[in-house]
Amino acid sequence: MVSSLLCLHYSSFYFSRRTQDVVRDLLLRPGCGLSYFRLYPSLLPCSPEKLLLSLRHSKGKKPQFASGSVAVEGLERSKMLCNSDPRIHDTDEFVSQLQELFTQVKSMIKSGNKEDAMHILQANYEAVKEQMNYGCKGIEQAAILDTLALGYMGIGDVKFVKHLLKLLKDITSCVEDDQPLLDSILMHMGSISLTIGKFDDASLVYDRCLKILEREFGEDNPFLITPLMGRAKVFRLTGRITKAESIYHRAIKILEKCRGMESEELVVPLFGLGDLYISEGKAREAESCFSRILCIYQKQYGETDGKVGIAMSSLAHAKCAKGEVKEAINLYRSGLQIINESKYLNLDDDLLEKMRVDLAELLHATGREQEGREVLQESLLINEKYKGIEHPNSVGHLLNLAISYSRSKNYTEAERLLRTCLHIMSKTVDPGDQSITIPMLHLAVTLYHLKEDEEAEDLALEVVQIREKLFGKESLPVGEALDCLVSIQTRLERDDNDVLAKLRRVLSIQERELGHESEESLTTLKKVVFYLDKMGLKDEKLPLQRRLNLLKTKFKHRLPV
Repeated sequence: MVSSLLCLHYSSFYFSRRTQDVVRDLLLRPGCGLSYFRLYPSLLPCSPEKLLLSLRHSKGKKPQFASGSVAVEGLERSKMLCNSDPRIHDTDEFVSQLQELFTQVKSMIKSGNKEDAMHILQANYEAVKEQMNYGCKGIEQAAILDTLALGYMGIGDVKFVKHLLKLLKDITSCVEDDQPLLDSILMHMGSISLTIGKFDDASLVYDRCLKILEREFGEDNPFLITPLMGRAKVFRLTGRITKAESIYHRAIKILEKCRGMESEELVVPLFGLGDLYISEGKAREAESCFSRILCIYQKQYGETDGKVGIAMSSLAHAKCAKGEVKEAINLYRSGLQIINESKYLNLDDDLLEKMRVDLAELLHATGREQEGREVLQESLLINEKYKGIEHPNSVGHLLNLAISYSRSKNYTEAERLLRTCLHIMSKTVDPGDQSITIPMLHLAVTLYHLKEDEEAEDLALEVVQIREKLFGKESLPVGEALDCLVSIQTRLERDDNDVLAKLRRVLSIQERELGHESEESLTTLKKVVFYLDKMGLKDEKLPLQRRLNLLKTKFKHRLPV
């Protein structure tokens, strides 16, 4: 009924009163304006409370970037600044301030201090908004809004990000293509638009950025790679696979020509192309891409570098897609060992967690369930060590382990783990949240196997009610829960008419969502025919029996009948 391994993640943030002190500490003092890129137009009476918020320059420290908290890792330097231009010194100073602001906000987000980050971003927004109200709508304002948009993405305020993108679109549409910083602003706009699903907007800004760089540097310059990767992703997400593949190949050829056949810069387009091939079922072509990445890293860094371990996990994915499961398992194990021994990533890193879950799935698929459970247990212990016992992130690990024990028919241990899941979620998730229905339905199935049918029925009924409210009465998630409920109520010998009505409902959902000839529909149709026969409804049974016989013939090699 419910079988896949999964991980669930939850987060929350709070507000504190000390934010005003933080904001006050981060104000620029009068006289800090720039000669070319002015943070405020000279006609405004500037006071410390209205100046762009920025980090004070930290002596001797390079900005450190946390991974994964915002759409873009940092403020990418404009390629247009590579040209000789008398304004560059002032531009560099302006960009430096923006970079420091971004780094400070990102650091706050990573440390869980979202309230302070939000106040700093909001104060900056009010400041630049006042500039715009006075008629200043140039590249300076666009650059500030761009930085703020990246910060709000890190916080997760998508609604306000959309508002900032609209302002950016209005400003950049009036800015000449030769302006410094415009190319990097457009690339950030493209990345953010992709993240929030605005594919048409992303395509437009990437196209403009690409044209700017092609005109300035030619059609075979490595500076084109970032917007090319953006365009490829747009094409892939909108189903234009051939165009995406063509762009990846163009990027690879540019880098091979300009950087050499073994350049590390090739990793990005090679990975994009390999991932595209995986999604299109072209495992052999994907294997070629990931093998090349592995060779590049091995030559650049040696056999024991953490990057080599990560490349092995990508190659393992391709091997698995080819059906070479044993080779995939060995690659995952080797990759994890290299990463751990090199200390390239923290043990609780999301990428390492995914590698462990992928490995565990393969071990289970090959019947090595005990080995798979050991890997899952390791993930749970790491999570508890770094995040604490009963942390919300533990839910996914506990659920994975429970599914594993269920597969091995150790339903008692599965029950214990699932109840622990629900206990943790009861503290962090609304009772009507869809995520809570996943362990709840698993627990209903487990209790059914333990002959605890009454409680199993109550849980299944609750899942049905929650999912009906969230997804609609005829949705596939509801059909899944109803199917589980029918099995439980059949053994409880509930009213045949009621059970048959539920089965008809499940069949209707499956036929609409999965097709009239799907294997799921066939299985449910068999149950409907059984109940019609049991209840003596021969007139209704006969046409369905004929249909069932036809489907049995079609699927006799795929489904036991």
